[in-house]
Amino acid sequence: MKNKKHLTREQRYQIEALLVAKKSQKEIALIIGKDKSVLSRELKRNSHKRG
Repeated sequence: MKNKKHLTREQRYQIEALLVAKKSQKEIALIIGKDKSVLSRELKRNSHKRG
């Protein structure tokens, strides 16, 4: 099965919860099973939504 490139809605919710819990980007990337660069781009793309 091909690895999906996009984050799922559930992964995005999980990222938000882990950020609130003060987890590092490296820890979050390991937990969600994505490279830290994917997480970094996602946070940069959506940083305006978090305030």
